[in-house]
Amino acid sequence: MKTTLLFLSVFLSANLFSQNVYIPDANFKSYLIGNSDINMNGDNEIQVSETSSFTGAILCNDLSISDLTGIEAFTALTFLDCSGDNLTSLDVSSNTALTFLDCSGNNLTSLDVSSNTALTFLDCSGNNLTSLDVSSNTALTYLVCYSNQLTFLDISNNTALILLSFSNNQIISLDLSNNTFLTDLYCEYNQLTSLDVSNNNVLIRLHCFFNQLECLNIKNGNNNNMIIFLADANPNLTCIEVDDAEWSTANWDVIDDASSFSEDCNYPENCDDSSVGISELTNSKNLIQILDLIGRETSFKPNTPLIYVYDDGRTEKVFSVEY
Repeated sequence: MKTTLLFLSVFLSANLFSQNVYIPDANFKSYLIGNSDINMNGDNEIQVSETSSFTGAILCNDLSISDLTGIEAFTALTFLDCSGDNLTSLDVSSNTALTFLDCSGNNLTSLDVSSNTALTFLDCSGNNLTSLDVSSNTALTYLVCYSNQLTFLDISNNTALILLSFSNNQIISLDLSNNTFLTDLYCEYNQLTSLDVSNNNVLIRLHCFFNQLECLNIKNGNNNNMIIFLADANPNLTCIEVDDAEWSTANWDVIDDASSFSEDCNYPENCDDSSVGISELTNSKNLIQILDLIGRETSFKPNTPLIYVYDDGRTEKVFSVEY
């Protein structure tokens, strides 16, 4: 009896490790089979034993891959580049060891990276994302999500961020107060009405042109170390708060004619009075849309932070209390 049980145990273990991984996309399968670091036995299939032990990189970018099914078997994978393919969905929930993910230039409408808590680099630019939740990715140092359809981005938990690029979206507000390691910020072509980088005292590159800025506070004690500062095409921006107005006037010229530098623009706290307290609606503009804090359209809800979008292009955060 013991001999039989031992035989069955060995048989089942051998069968498990010889199982082939289901990989329906021919281009993806061809790449994996051709990679000798993965296909160690050189056959025409990829076994579970080969995927589960692989800790390296999969570089399957620009291969016209439309389905990455099979990637879930690579549970120890640390580096994945699937950029420039034809993906409409991507499931990396099983790839919990990932530190690098580049899925840019695809056709993704959603991306769940909540299980990928080891990520330090994420590039999901050039997709069709309407929301992005990186609250679980506290190790992120590089976040690139430009050219999507994002209206909201919460990076308050991403305190290790060094570079942030979300250009060419529809983001209307951004809180950078926790991101004190940030050196590079690219947020041009959005709908920002205010931007406060006064806490970001190692910032050296800032692109914030083509927004709707009315308030820009870059008084962070590091202005004279900045390499790039571009803030033009903000027609409502008249005062830019800086460390030294005379120095900024002499060194920064990519601003609108109506804008000038000052060491005290008399801005409200955090350069955004709409984020403080309870916003009162006015009758001088027409409400056209209500969004939740991750940019999804919703209806009015009491005791819930909401974003109101008006027909004149303005937005405001609203919190209505009901007892």
